[in-house]
Amino acid sequence: MLWALGFLWFAVALPGPAGDLHSDAVIVPTGGAGRIERGLEILRNGQAEAMLVTGVDPEVKPREFAAQFDVPADLMDCCVALGFAAVDTRSNASETARWVDSREIKSLRLVTTDWHMRRAAGELARTLPGGVTVVWDAVPSHPSFGDLFLEYHKLLASTASRLW
Repeated sequence: MLWALGFLWFAVALPGPAGDLHSDAVIVPTGGAGRIERGLEILRNGQAEAMLVTGVDPEVKPREFAAQFDVPADLMDCCVALGFAAVDTRSNASETARWVDSREIKSLRLVTTDWHMRRAAGELARTLPGGVTVVWDAVPSHPSFGDLFLEYHKLLASTASRLW
């Protein structure tokens, strides 16, 4: 019964976009439609000064990324960092924490798909240095029942792993 109520809450109350807030940086884990575009929109609108795209395929070159997402060279040079070390949500969080720790960042906007937000934010909270605020900025999607079912169980496993 508790499991069913939890799943219902998870599926019905998906997080939404954050709106017009400002943060020091925006973090975008790769993997879902619209994430990178949303991160670049935030950067272009002046709502953040820097962006880390974490989990980028090591084969991708910065110029290829810039061409695919129509990022001007000056914006790419000053403000967009590509992280190649992550392969999953947990390593996205670790890569992000290292990047944040090497800068004077006190606030982040996490941009990921709505169904992925809770787990990604939980992993990030576990690894970030103290004093860093994280704003959730979920990209709306239309997940299938199967996607929600799988992600809910990943969230439960991730939460349980933090308890031990």
